[in-house]
Amino acid sequence: MSKRSPAVFFIFITLLIDVTGFGIIIPVMPKLVMTLLGEGATLSMAATYGGWLISSYAITQFFCAPIVGGLSDQYGRRPVLLGSLFGFGVDYLFLVFAPSIGWLFIGRIVAGAMGASFTTAGAYIADISTTENRAQNFGVVGAAFGLGFIIGPMIGGLLGDLGPRVPFMVAGSLTMINWLYGYFILPESLKPENRRPFSWGRANPIGTLTSLWQYPVIAGMLVALTFLYVAVHAVQSNWSYYTMEKFGWGPKEIGISLAVIGFTFALVQGVFIRKIIPALGQRRSVYFGLGFYAAGFLLYAISTQGWMMYAFTIVYCMGGIAGPAMQGIMSGVVPSNAQGELQGGFTSLMSLTAIFGPPLMNNLFSFCTRPGGPIYLPSAAMLLGSFLTIICVILARQTLKKYVKEEGKGS
Repeated sequence: MSKRSPAVFFIFITLLIDVTGFGIIIPVMPKLVMTLLGEGATLSMAATYGGWLISSYAITQFFCAPIVGGLSDQYGRRPVLLGSLFGFGVDYLFLVFAPSIGWLFIGRIVAGAMGASFTTAGAYIADISTTENRAQNFGVVGAAFGLGFIIGPMIGGLLGDLGPRVPFMVAGSLTMINWLYGYFILPESLKPENRRPFSWGRANPIGTLTSLWQYPVIAGMLVALTFLYVAVHAVQSNWSYYTMEKFGWGPKEIGISLAVIGFTFALVQGVFIRKIIPALGQRRSVYFGLGFYAAGFLLYAISTQGWMMYAFTIVYCMGGIAGPAMQGIMSGVVPSNAQGELQGGFTSLMSLTAIFGPPLMNNLFSFCTRPGGPIYLPSAAMLLGSFLTIICVILARQTLKKYVKEEGKGS
């Protein structure tokens, strides 16, 4: 084992706990919110608050990510990573002991700021990697994300049956143990001669997106992706409330189902994608994946039995082919020295849509399920997700037509 391995292992555990902590929340959040709202609280009321809770996390993370990255460039990776971990531990304490819904929002805002540690973790990996092992070390990041989105909901669902706050006790304990481990073990990776002063000019989350607007194909595809990224919150943000309302699921069933979705997505993007995209080509893979997404949302909406949600998950997760195909097309448009900027643009766009997507989907669900409301349609968010995906298909097709014409002129 090389001397760098303990540091890479620490980064893997840190990211795994971060992602797992986010996944843990999803199955138990509806019950926790209803508990804090008090007697008479309904699932539709909890959905509204749940959407804004996710949005508050995303807003803070969106604005704090470049700030945290800049601070790590000036003061080093170690203090920023340890501070982020400690902040996550504090957030879990808020979730465990929060006496009101307001305290829950404070905790989520703290977590959003601390969740920007992904930026610093990536910088740490870059610091300690060589040309030979850089790809392997960055694979740790992807593995942590994939594994966290599988085991997080599973843990949250299983422990949630013991009480809506129990999963946060476990997650908080793991976070503080990891913080202690890092405090005594983690070395600093950024040498003093490689540091630079913090600049507010560089801490601009909008700048990356606006700079990419000079490429017409990129601009068109980013607009299309905006509709897709909002659409997926019909599942990511609304799944717990929808399945509780329609099928009477509890935290255990919700957690297991989300773990199945995470595993299926990992299978599609880790195995199937290597065969399908080369066989179909990038453009056809975009249409292929988006078609499965639209069909998946629709099938979720018309499901009448709980087992159907598992069966239709295969269709929905096949949509995961579209994202990498779209990114592949866009990465072929920008020069090699702007690839990092492009990836930063994807991250900024996902953060932006995570601000607006959860309130949109959850408020729509709330409106269509509230007692005495004008309409009862629990599947409204799923239907909207399918509609937004169809818009994404239309926009992507128009953009890719121009891309083909430009390629023809260039050749």
